[in-house]
Formats: sequence, C-alpha cells, structure tokens
Amino acid sequence: MTFAHFRKSALAGALGLGLIGFGGAQAQEAAAPVTAAAGEAPPPTVQADPALWLVEDDDTKIYLFGTVHMLKPGIGWFAGPVKAAWDASDSAVFEVLPGDDQAATVATFQRLGTDQTGVKLRDRLEGEDRAQYEAALTSFGIPYPTFDSFEPWLATMNLSILGFAKAGFDPKSGVENILQAKAKAAHKPMIGLETMEEQLGFLDSLPMTSQVKWLNETVDTLPDADEAMDEMVSDWAAGEPEKLAELLNEGMNDPVLRKAMLTQRNENWAKWIDHRLEQPGTVFLAVGSGHLAGADSVQDQLKRYGLNAVRVE
Repeated sequence: MTFAHFRKSALAGALGLGLIGFGGAQAQEAAAPVTAAAGEAPPPTVQADPALWLVEDDDTKIYLFGTVHMLKPGIGWFAGPVKAAWDASDSAVFEVLPGDDQAATVATFQRLGTDQTGVKLRDRLEGEDRAQYEAALTSFGIPYPTFDSFEPWLATMNLSILGFAKAGFDPKSGVENILQAKAKAAHKPMIGLETMEEQLGFLDSLPMTSQVKWLNETVDTLPDADEAMDEMVSDWAAGEPEKLAELLNEGMNDPVLRKAMLTQRNENWAKWIDHRLEQPGTVFLAVGSGHLAGADSVQDQLKRYGLNAVRVE
C-alpha cells in the first residue's frame, strides 16, 4: 500500500466502520457546524447498486447490507434488490438506534469523552503533531481550547465528521438515517445490535497511545477527505466489496484499534445472526460497509457457525 493510499484508507475507514457513523449527528453538536454554501443546487441523482448478501435457513432470511453513514445528496441506492429485500423484511437491524433525547445523548458523549485525568488534549501531542492538530482546528474556525478537555477519540470523531461535512457529505443523506426514517414511517420494528453506551465504550476503553495515534493519523488525512470519501462511495455504489476492503480496512494497522472497531464487533454480530436464525422471519440488517468487506468480515465470522452469506444479484 502506498503512503497516499494509506492516508485515504485511514480516513475513509473511520466512516465505513460504524462508530463515527452513529456519532455523526451527536458529535456535530459538540463542534462547529459546517454547511453547504447557500444557493448550491443538489447534484444530479446518480443510481448506485451496492452489494447485498443473504443468510437463510428453512424459515428465516437475514439480508446483510453495508452502509455509508454520510453521503453527498443525490445518490440513489434504494432500488432493485435492496428495496425488494427491505420491503420483504418484517424487522430492521442497525448498529445502534437513534436516541430520542438529544440532550441525554450529548451528555453521554461528554461523560465518556471528557478526560478525567486533567491532562489537556493538546498536551498529549508533541511537536509537529500538535502544530498540525492546531492547524486543523483553525481550518474549521475552532478555537484551540475547544477540545482540550476531550479524550483523543472524541476529538478524532469531531474532526473526521467536520472534514467529511466540509467536503459535502451529510449524515441526513446517510443510509441509516434514510432507512430508519422509512422504518418509522412503515412501523417496521427496529433493533440495535449495540447501545450507544457500548459503542462509545469501545473507544473510551482504547489505550491512550492508540487514541493519540488515531487522532494524529486523522489530522494527517483531513486534506484528503473529499478524495477518500469519493473513492469509498464509488466502490460502494459499484458493489465492489473487495475494493472497499482495501480502502477501508487495510490502513487500520493498530491491532488494538482494529479489534475494538472491527473484528470484535463482527464476531458479536455473527453470533447474533446465528441466534436470530432460530426464529422465523425476514430481517434486513444494515451495518457500516467496512464490516462486510475483506478479512474478518461478518461473512467470514459466520463461517464459524457453518453459515454462508450469498451475494444477492
């Protein structure tokens, strides 16, 4: 992998693996909002054909759909096999369900994301890393002290989301946001694989060295936000999970971070799928596209249970 490819994969991977996807709207509450320039017309609709898989037994079908948590407006993906699978499902499963109490959600972010040691975030960064971090804050119009009380993982989430938003990606156009709205409108039951507390706990429990490394890598990749996400969305829209795996997961070279964000969660979800097959019905399961691509994917983990996820064409 080239250094340029690593820069893109490190940034796009943050959005394809789910945790930031959930944190999008909430993390933006804690940071300066970034909006599209007034008067900009939405881009013309581009029809996507993202990948879809099916795991089934005699009386149960579980569709697996990889999502993108923020998209530029104008990308059409709810059609063909995806729409047919959604319409046929009697329940929808997501990584986590949105909270109804926004104030409580923000409070949870602040409780788990606030450094309890009293060490300022910028004091954890050395030399050029600190200078680049402060330059990133300046580029978003954020005063230096704003994130000083944050643990590095929360600053990483905020900066990543702001970078994507500045490049034109919007959580309101994200796949989960749209599917959850459709589920509510159709009174389709929704299930969360994780709670918000669990999701944020994965990051809060990371060693400080991994958190700081992740923050530094994110700051370094911010200039590539638009290019990285455009490439990721292009691969997703073309239904090419192999390319997605290369872009999203191969840049995650910290084994502690990889286990927390990717492999452990995939193992948990494969176990959930195996148990869910014991009940009849049709389920539409939507998780970050990075979880359904490459080595250690949910599909790989399902093989431990003798289950095979078949691509739906």
